[in-house]
Amino acid sequence: MKAFVRSPGVQRVLAFLFATYLQLCLATMRWTREEMGRVEGAWDQGGGVIVCFWHGRIGLSPACWPRGRAQEPRVLISLSPDGQFIARAMERIGFPAIRGSAAKTASAAKAKGGAQAFRDGLKWLKGGGGLAITPDGPRGPARQMTLGTATLAGMSGAPVMLVGLACSPCIRLKSWDRGMLPLPFARGAIVWDGPFTAPRTSDTRTVGHLTDAWGAALDAVTERAEVLLR
Repeated sequence: MKAFVRSPGVQRVLAFLFATYLQLCLATMRWTREEMGRVEGAWDQGGGVIVCFWHGRIGLSPACWPRGRAQEPRVLISLSPDGQFIARAMERIGFPAIRGSAAKTASAAKAKGGAQAFRDGLKWLKGGGGLAITPDGPRGPARQMTLGTATLAGMSGAPVMLVGLACSPCIRLKSWDRGMLPLPFARGAIVWDGPFTAPRTSDTRTVGHLTDAWGAALDAVTERAEVLLR
């Protein structure tokens, strides 16, 4: 059964249905937004920009990126079969993917395509594009930021924007990230923080401090988005 569901033809159909459902939900939702001036400054400045949200909110993420106003987007998505499904759905909504996967070691990253994805993401940012990242993906732990975002920010010089996303009512998935999917005509909230910058350094302690601080800040805006809907 799993092989059938993951076959290319079935995946294309499911991705089409999922993308259509998300577009319906996001178009009919009533949105509350906070701290928009922070991200509007990054859009007006031009150049590469990194946008981070937790993996469990990826279904809401297209709502925070106005096409034609913000930088042209790409989404960093894993090479897993589930990632392939998400990549197809996001591309239908207008957010093409850069495929790769985070890993704990350099050899594992190379095997999973992480090294190539990092290079592709870096090239995209230096060319002035926007890159969306779920910094706790693709396998978690949930809401624990890995070092890759700060490293990519340091090498690209791109500012990092953090966005908290929430909706109510919603569907809560029984997945590792407790994924949140919207319902038509629900209420949604978008809260921004940033911009943040990172030095170009190989010092893991410096990168680790930034990662901890950004993870806490992303938690804060995510919780704020949830408070706005209570």
